[in-house]
Amino acid sequence: MVAKLMHAVQYKSYGGGPSGLKHVEIPIPSLKKDEVLLKTEAASLNPSDFKIQKGLARPFLPRKLPHTPVTDVAGEIVEVGQGVKKFKVGDKVVALLSYGNGGGLAEFAVAKEKRVVARPPEVSAAEGAGLPMAGLTAHQAVTKDARIKLDGTGQLKNILITGAAGGVGLYAVQLAKLGNTHVTATCGARNIELVKSLGADEILDYKTPEGASLKSPSGRKYDVVIHSASSAIPWSVFEANLSARGKVIDLTIGASNLFTFVLKKITFSKKKLVLLAISAKAENLDCLVKLAKEGKLKTVIDSNYPLSKAEDAWAKRINTQCTGKIIVEP
Repeated sequence: MVAKLMHAVQYKSYGGGPSGLKHVEIPIPSLKKDEVLLKTEAASLNPSDFKIQKGLARPFLPRKLPHTPVTDVAGEIVEVGQGVKKFKVGDKVVALLSYGNGGGLAEFAVAKEKRVVARPPEVSAAEGAGLPMAGLTAHQAVTKDARIKLDGTGQLKNILITGAAGGVGLYAVQLAKLGNTHVTATCGARNIELVKSLGADEILDYKTPEGASLKSPSGRKYDVVIHSASSAIPWSVFEANLSARGKVIDLTIGASNLFTFVLKKITFSKKKLVLLAISAKAENLDCLVKLAKEGKLKTVIDSNYPLSKAEDAWAKRINTQCTGKIIVEP
């Protein structure tokens, strides 16, 4: 494998957006201990991919330039490294690649065994590739921070999910509804029926005064808010809609919410702000894949692009509002 070349998409410097992506022929990567090589069948784009290209994580990410971006992939294992025990050549899998090395926009990719899970025939490559980053973020917010049990047990909770038609939000709505929850969701008018079909009990159009105020149409106070919308919302708006011990799980970290987080801590406020930092675990990714197999979790796909037009996929994800995942297929 090492001597052969593969088609990949890279950028050589920070910035540049879609025009910074270049199609190249590079060697198929070699394996280290506990790694697998997979033939990529699908990869999905995430906001973090664009932030890394902009240099928002420099000098830590990427580890070196030129860089082959994208971390969320599905494919077939074609080679296993020393020490790999769970997988063999021919296995279909879903994988979360390392942020530092990336590698998803290529015909072949290397993944650590501990970040790879089996993909059953019932889950397509495109569906599987959508799960890692967005799905794991939603899973952590719902199960760990909101403490919702996916088997439907537990005390009834009223949940608000902002940005419900985004990559994380679409998964969060579905996962929350597996628990004992009443879900209110915000999205644009064009996505109301989609979000309803995924289980949301109430919908707020975020462009209306009612949507901006986040008030539940049924008058409920929220025990938990999962804030996955990209737009900033003042704490005062959240606070007015929270129950006495309600919490906001914020997926968008900035100066304003960092200040609020500290303030709530030092004042021992009963209403809390939680800043989510994802901890990617294979067992949670495996849970998501199994839910998808059982038909309990759907990956909503906005559009598919061939690897030869990866820059078009990049441009669409940056410049337009997308509903669900954008998939690139070699």
